Amino acid sequence: MSWLSKLLPPKIKRSGAASARKSALPEGLWSKCPSCEAVLYATDLASNCHVCPKCAHHMRVNARARIDILLDREGRLEFGDDVLPVDSLNFKDSRRYPERLQEAASSTGETEALVVMQGTMKGLPVVLAVFEFDFMGGSMGSVLGERFVRGVQAAVEQRVPFICVAASGGARMQEGLFSLMQMAKVTAVLTLLAQAKLPFISILSDPTMGGVSASFAFIGDVVIAEPGALIGFAGPRVIEQTVRETLPEGFQRSEFLLEKGAIDMIVDRREMKDRVAALLALLLRRPTLQ
Repeated sequence: MSWLSKLLPPKIKRSGAASARKSALPEGLWSKCPSCEAVLYATDLASNCHVCPKCAHHMRVNARARIDILLDREGRLEFGDDVLPVDSLNFKDSRRYPERLQEAASSTGETEALVVMQGTMKGLPVVLAVFEFDFMGGSMGSVLGERFVRGVQAAVEQRVPFICVAASGGARMQEGLFSLMQMAKVTAVLTLLAQAKLPFISILSDPTMGGVSASFAFIGDVVIAEPGALIGFAGPRVIEQTVRETLPEGFQRSEFLLEKGAIDMIVDRREMKDRVAALLALLLRRPTLQ
């Protein structure tokens, strides 16, 4: 060993035990807000409905978590979970359609991008349909349309309101024309609610785009959006490239749409259950039970 090596401090080496302890720490304990970059404890974030307590940024939330936020715990019944997607067109792009379905099912635990659940909201019976954006971008295929229709039919049979929380990139290209037909199918079935004089509440979350926004999303008796949600048909970048003009700040965000009269109100997710229940009680002329 040279005299210089003796003067310099030894290099810090991580022992195997220390490395093992670090790897033993569970993942997912912390989350970082994409808006203000605050580091948040995941449990506290979940208890706050996945809304940043620092800046009130509404993070994306999966379908089951949103159902837990909106519906009462007891008396739930799921519809349409026995209807599963099939590869009618033998579609293949970079990968086959069944492979993409299997990957989406493995990552989300769902079999389609829509979960339909009957339950109660503050004691009021409702049927709730919630999009799962992590399942192929919440894209609308033939099975999603069928589940939506069954949910509306159940609401009509039970004479209860129908609520839909949208989070979608639009139609599912792997199903081609079958996917586009769902736009007409889900819009047409909503006329049953109108004929039965039952409320349809449409809740738009981030993002609500493409064929979903172009079909049923804006025809609710009351159209509600979450703060800061991206809502529109084509994305802002595509529109800018098409019209070759700079879009105004906040274009296609829920605040912009409220200002232009495209939606009825913006409601914080933490207040959504109370506000929707109050709206339903007003429309149905009956009190909430809780």
